[in-house]
Amino acid sequence: MMTQFWTTTPLEQMTPVQWESLCDGCGKCCLNKIIDDETDELYYTNAACHLLDSESCGCRRYIERFNYVPECTAITPENISELTWLPNSCAYRRLHLGKGLPSWHPLLTGSKDAMHAAGISVQGKTVNEMKVKYLEDCIVLWPLLDVE
Repeated sequence: MMTQFWTTTPLEQMTPVQWESLCDGCGKCCLNKIIDDETDELYYTNAACHLLDSESCGCRRYIERFNYVPECTAITPENISELTWLPNSCAYRRLHLGKGLPSWHPLLTGSKDAMHAAGISVQGKTVNEMKVKYLEDCIVLWPLLDVE
């Protein structure tokens, strides 16, 4: 059985390969979000970054994404505590908060199939942001409903 490095290695000491493997590939970080100026409340939308492949839930241009989407946020051990918009299902957020990986996580199951089957990913639930006129019309609750 593979060593569960995420249980023994602090986030800030992980290798780049270990860090990247924590990403479950759900695609939720690629959803446009709205923050209410008055209440600071966060709303997820189903409007996804135009680089997101809605079937695989991966970025079509991951390595060079900042060339296409300069405002894309790199998730790092240094900024994880500030990224309060990450969903509760996010492995980076979970580990930062001292929680383990969920049972459907690809590092535990060997593939994204269980994650997709559990409805955790954005697969089949998004619209390309380029086709959206009013982001407020795209607010959804499902990204927040991951229980485990």
